[in-house]
Amino acid sequence: MTTKFPKDFIWGTATSSYQIEGAVNEGGRGETIWDHFCKTTSKIANADNGDTACNHYHRYKEDIQLMKNLNIKSYRFSICWSRILPEGTGKVNPIGLQFYRSIIETLIENDIEPIITLYHWELPQVLQEKGGWENPKIINDFMNYANVIFNEFGDVVKKWITLNEPMVFTYLGYLKGIHAPGIADEISGAKAVHHALLAHGETVKLFRKLYPSEGQIGITLNLAPMYPSEDTIKAQEAAHISDGFTNRMFLDPILKGTYPEDILVIIKQQIQEPSVTNNFTIEKDLKTISQPIDFIGINYYSAGFVKEGKQKYEVEPVEMDAPKTDMGWPVTPEGIYDLLIRIKNDYGNIPLYITENGAAYKDNINEKGEIEDMERIEYLKSHLLMCQKAIADGVNLKGYYLWSFLDNFEWIDGYTKRFGIVYVDFKSQKRLPKKSAYFYKNVIDQNGLSLL
Repeated sequence: MTTKFPKDFIWGTATSSYQIEGAVNEGGRGETIWDHFCKTTSKIANADNGDTACNHYHRYKEDIQLMKNLNIKSYRFSICWSRILPEGTGKVNPIGLQFYRSIIETLIENDIEPIITLYHWELPQVLQEKGGWENPKIINDFMNYANVIFNEFGDVVKKWITLNEPMVFTYLGYLKGIHAPGIADEISGAKAVHHALLAHGETVKLFRKLYPSEGQIGITLNLAPMYPSEDTIKAQEAAHISDGFTNRMFLDPILKGTYPEDILVIIKQQIQEPSVTNNFTIEKDLKTISQPIDFIGINYYSAGFVKEGKQKYEVEPVEMDAPKTDMGWPVTPEGIYDLLIRIKNDYGNIPLYITENGAAYKDNINEKGEIEDMERIEYLKSHLLMCQKAIADGVNLKGYYLWSFLDNFEWIDGYTKRFGIVYVDFKSQKRLPKKSAYFYKNVIDQNGLSLL
């Protein structure tokens, strides 16, 4: 017995530029905040960096042929801003444009639809030195960059994503200092959130001006249901706060034109700086942020479980007794169903894509030269079944992009975590499809899952 997905459902896979490209000093590319962060911090596992990564810059044709062999229908990838504008603004680098033009043409030749993410965390370092996402000037800088890309590739690329996971690059990059650029400051984090969402809205307006009747544009958010770890009022309140910072802080302004009031109360108490916090209620800004979009991309890996912290408004994560991936994240497929249903109920039936979903496990090559990653297969199967259940219950889910196509540079975890359905030997750069790759090919071939 095979459970079928809708006939027009899109089956894809995803990567990001810094995680796979390498060639950081080739083709006129400028320095990014992740290049700088890897060189200047001790926060990366094994002092790894993305200098070579998967060498996709030189091996993209081989990688796209692998996608074709697996019957991948669509490929979501990001563009490195610094390959196009090495100084962040100003002179355009034709070598960078040609690199991405070649990728797009190769994809189309192989009947694989490209979907481009404009920003997957790689801010040009020169712009960071001017304040990065804290500086309101970044909004125009991002629009100018987007304008170059739209004008270059808008004739052939029809699906666009403005930002990938603004919560991560603002919270972890500017509020907590865990990711690049490594700033740990509440005011910096608040500014970065608002400016990132404004840049998204202005870029959507630009896209509509350039392509009023064709193409689609949206944003990708990392979302997760937040469950109380125990059946108490305090745990439920903690879950609501956690949901506010994780989900509503981004969904509400984009889809409702307002930040969540309960979270603004907390932010204003933590940041007693009206010149910053008042920005969250500026009507003109909220109208820009809530420009109509064609879809929301959802990156989902795991649900959260929380309880009340020791301080007022503090929330503490709770480790639940459940199977975990190599990232230490609990395997919670029911969370993706709850999330999809919740978005439909709370925000209307906007088209949705799962733009990332997958799992890291310790993959080992067996004596037959194969990687039998059965845990990953079970993870994917359980989540796909929940996606299908959500569709049956009326969710407007249009496609699924598995993360990741290749094992790659996993940010502060360096090369210690493998998410790929294709194994990469980072020394030899040899590619080896895992059993999960063939599982996914079978899902695509059948447009569904075999339950036998």
